[in-house]
Amino acid sequence: MPGDVRAVFVLAALPMVVGALLPWVLLRPNRLAPGEYLRLPPALTLALLGLAALPLLGALLRPRLTPPLAALAPVAAVWVLGEQTRAAIAGQADFARASAASGMWLFLLGAGIAVYGARLVAPAPGARLLTWAWLPAVLALGLGGHLSAWSVIVEGRGEGPRWGQELAAHLRLVGGALGLAVGLGAPLAVWASGRERVAAVLLGLTGAVQTIPSLALLGLLIAPLSALSNALPALRDLGVRGIGVAPALSAMTLYALLPVLRGGVVGLHGVPPDVVDAARGMGMTTSQVFWRVRLPLALPVWLSGVRQAAVLLVGVAAVAALIGAGGLGTYIFKGLQSGAADLILLGAVPAALLAVAVDAALRGLEALLGRGLRRVTPGDRA
Repeated sequence: MPGDVRAVFVLAALPMVVGALLPWVLLRPNRLAPGEYLRLPPALTLALLGLAALPLLGALLRPRLTPPLAALAPVAAVWVLGEQTRAAIAGQADFARASAASGMWLFLLGAGIAVYGARLVAPAPGARLLTWAWLPAVLALGLGGHLSAWSVIVEGRGEGPRWGQELAAHLRLVGGALGLAVGLGAPLAVWASGRERVAAVLLGLTGAVQTIPSLALLGLLIAPLSALSNALPALRDLGVRGIGVAPALSAMTLYALLPVLRGGVVGLHGVPPDVVDAARGMGMTTSQVFWRVRLPLALPVWLSGVRQAAVLLVGVAAVAALIGAGGLGTYIFKGLQSGAADLILLGAVPAALLAVAVDAALRGLEALLGRGLRRVTPGDRA
């Protein structure tokens, strides 16, 4: 096994060992009060220390066993969290909270590094797939109620339908801004792809927008949109106001324009000129060359820019909660204002998972288009 791969497993084992020795659960009498840190029983501590060494031993002795051994660590961490939070909350008042302490988070960090290392020593696709074996197991524990005493789940049950509404608002903000950015950026990219000066100006302007902090841009849009809605009552009736969804969508669209525009310009500009010349030589019109040759070849690169914009928007949408646009950021800022870490996680964890899911879905679409939508070019036919 290469030394750099061995170093990955050593790096994974260190936080797992430290995490097993640190407090695992914080028990508080209510959401805001300081609490008591609880360590793991000796038997569980020894079991987690053994799990910390398993991926490294597997990589040294039997590399084929490394993926399932690495997948055991995150499953064990979630299982132990459920057991310890239920034990801590037993006999406490209804408003007591048992949250994850630093030990659990450190152990999960090391487990994630171990899963990454397992992918490095498992070149076969089937073996790499085993590194994801932890995901269905963790989902089963979560959906089966094993984590029902964890403070984040308790807060989620208390929020109930409100959390679903905020998640839907978050998705609407991201989807609406991404649609607007693609609708504006795609024609601009096509127009600028063959004009270097136009491309430089457009990329410079959209790049300048991204240098403005998101919160500052949201604030800058409040005054002009307020004046516009006061001058045109019809816009106010449509929901265009200085605060709320309108400034949030405007700012998010401006932020997403740069990756969409840049991906389109780079993708279209990168189409080989001889392929375009061959298409024209076959008698294709300008429109046919674009739709049948240039766009299919540029689409995977263009989608990479769309993916970057989508992931960026998931984060910016959280900030938009400060101006009344709703979304998962509502819980993040509510938790910050009240000092309740559980509320912060109720918004931050789903937002992070949403960004990962969006990135994975669009990466899969990129790979699919890269294989299936690249038609045989005229040059290849020749």
